[in-house]
Amino acid sequence: SIDNNPVERALRGVAIGRKNFLFVGNDAGGERAASFYSIIETRKLNGIEPFAYLCDVLEKLPTWPNKRLHELLPWNWKKTALP
Repeated sequence: SIDNNPVERALRGVAIGRKNFLFVGNDAGGERAASFYSIIETRKLNGIEPFAYLCDVLEKLPTWPNKRLHELLPWNWKKTALP
């Protein structure tokens, strides 16, 4: 395809939220927001619904073993029972 519509659609969320980024508070808040957007877009690229991923990971994270954190990364995640 000669157009770049998929890329433009992927960046639409960033363009819409541009004014909201003024209110992240400080550099650390901006870095957290960038991490959050990166996780969401990676989920979309892997064909997984981002809300389901975030709900599952945030539910598991407090009791998840440190040695298995790599399993919760967007490209490794599979919805499973708590350990």
